[in-house]
Amino acid sequence: MSQTTMTVRLSGELSEFVATNVGENGLYDNISEYVRNLIRDDKKRIEQQAFNHLKLELELAFSTPDKTYKPISAADIIARNQP
Repeated sequence: MSQTTMTVRLSGELSEFVATNVGENGLYDNISEYVRNLIRDDKKRIEQQAFNHLKLELELAFSTPDKTYKPISAADIIARNQP
């Protein structure tokens, strides 16, 4: 696993907010730990959104009555996708 070092500059209100969440009185021992957790949470949120979108699409597909489906051949699918 490779590592990348990044520098982020914060000032004012954002810097103060981070400071309250790091150290003796905060939830995190250091800023790196805090940022990694924020990134993990954001990654999970994005993955959950993608899952929810897929789930909704599948629910719509499975709720469609069978009588609305039409048989289609592989050749029809190939032809439909040709430029």
